[in-house]
Amino acid sequence: MNKNTVLAWSFVVALGGFLFGFDTAVISGAEKAVQIFWSLSEFQHGLTMAIALIGTVIGAAMGAYPSDKLGRKTTLFLVAALYFFSAIGTALAQDWNIFIIFRFLGGIGVGVSSVTAPIYISEISPAKSRGKLVGLFQFNVVLGILVAYLSNYFIGQGGEESWRWMLGVQAFPSLIFFILIFFVPESPRWLLLHRGKKQEATAIMKKVSGKQAEQDIELILKNQEKTQTKGEGRLFSKANKLPIMLAVLFAIFNQVSGINAIIYYAPRVFEMAGLGAQSSLLSTVGIGLVNFIFTLLAINFIDKVGRRKLMFIGSIGMIIALSLVSYAFFSGVIEGMAVTIYLMLFIAFFALSQGAVIWVFISEIFPNDVRAKGQTLGSLTHWVMAAIITFCFPALTELLGGGYTFLIFAGCMVLQLLYVWKLMPETKGKSLEDMGDTMPLH
Repeated sequence: MNKNTVLAWSFVVALGGFLFGFDTAVISGAEKAVQIFWSLSEFQHGLTMAIALIGTVIGAAMGAYPSDKLGRKTTLFLVAALYFFSAIGTALAQDWNIFIIFRFLGGIGVGVSSVTAPIYISEISPAKSRGKLVGLFQFNVVLGILVAYLSNYFIGQGGEESWRWMLGVQAFPSLIFFILIFFVPESPRWLLLHRGKKQEATAIMKKVSGKQAEQDIELILKNQEKTQTKGEGRLFSKANKLPIMLAVLFAIFNQVSGINAIIYYAPRVFEMAGLGAQSSLLSTVGIGLVNFIFTLLAINFIDKVGRRKLMFIGSIGMIIALSLVSYAFFSGVIEGMAVTIYLMLFIAFFALSQGAVIWVFISEIFPNDVRAKGQTLGSLTHWVMAAIITFCFPALTELLGGGYTFLIFAGCMVLQLLYVWKLMPETKGKSLEDMGDTMPLH
C-alpha cells in the first residue's frame, strides 16, 4: 500500500472542505459593504446572508444523486465549478439579484461537498487511518474559515470596493481544486457497485490496500449481496433503521450544542458579556484559532483514541463549559474575560469531538449501496438544524437572556452524553464492510 498516494488523494478531495469553510465565512467581511452598495432593506440584507445557507440545504438534499449517478469524482468537478463561478459571479455582479443567484450557487456547492467529499475519502481509506483521513475534511473546513477571516482583514484595507476582492479571491483555490481532481481516481467502491468495473476497481484498490486488494473486492461484493437481500438498496428499510437513527441524532446534537450560534454571533455574545467592539472582534479571532488548533489535535487522535471516547470527553467538556457561560450570565459576573475563556473552552471540546467526528462517523455507518443517501440524510439534517438554530438564536437571547439560552445548550449536551453512552458504536479500525456486524447497541 502506498500511504502517501492515499494521503495525497484524500488531501486533494479535502480541499473541498477548505472551500466549504471559506465560502461560509467570507460573507461576514463583505455583508456591511454589500448592504450599503445596494441600499438593501433589512429583509434584503437578511436574505443576502441566508441565501447561501438555503443553497447548502438544497445541495445537501440532492448530494446523493450526482454522487451515485455520475460518480464521486465527477461530482467533485461540479462542486469545484460551482465554487469558481460563485466567486467570479459575486465579485463582478452589478445587480443585487445576480449577486443573490451566485451566492445561492456557492451554497449548493457547500451542500454537495459536505456529502460527496467525506464519502469519497472514506471509500478510498484503509480502515486503520480512515478517521484521520476523513477528518482532513473538517480540518480544511476550519482552515477555510480561518483563512477567510484573515483574507477579509487584509483585503478590507483596500477601500469601499474591497468586498468584491474578498468574494472573488475564492476563484483561485477553486481553480486549483478543479485541476487537482484530474489527478485522483474514481472511488473503487463506486466503480464496483455502480458500474460493475471490477478490473478498474481492483487496480485502484491495490494502491489502497496492496496485496489484500482482491480480498477486499470480494468482501465488498459479498457485502453488497447481503445488504441487497436485507434492504434492496433502499435507505429507508428495516435493515438501515439503526444507522439512520444514529446519523440523524448525531447531526441534531452537532447543532443544538449552539456551535453555529456561537460562531456566527460571537461578537454579539461578547458584547452581551460587556466587551467593547474591538475586544469582541479580537475574541472572535481567538475562537477561530482555538477551533483550528483543537481540530488538528482531534484528527491526530481519532484513529488512536476512537470516535466514541472523543465524544465522551467532548460531551462532558461542553456540558461544563456551557454551564459556566450560563452561570456567568445568571450571576451577572460577566465583566472581563471570563465568558471569552468559557466559550473558548467550549470550542476546544467541540472541535475535539463533534467537530472532528461528525463527517467521519456518518460516512462510516451506512452500507455501501446506500452510503451516499445516508450521508445526504445526515448532512441535510445538519444544515436544516444549522439554519433553525442560527435563525432562532437572536430571538432566544432576547426572550430568555444569555443564562437560559446557554443552559438549554448545556442540557442538550447532557442528552448527547446519554446518546454516546447508550447508542453510539465504536467504528475505529473496522472496514466499511464489517461495520454492519458491529452495530449492536452498547
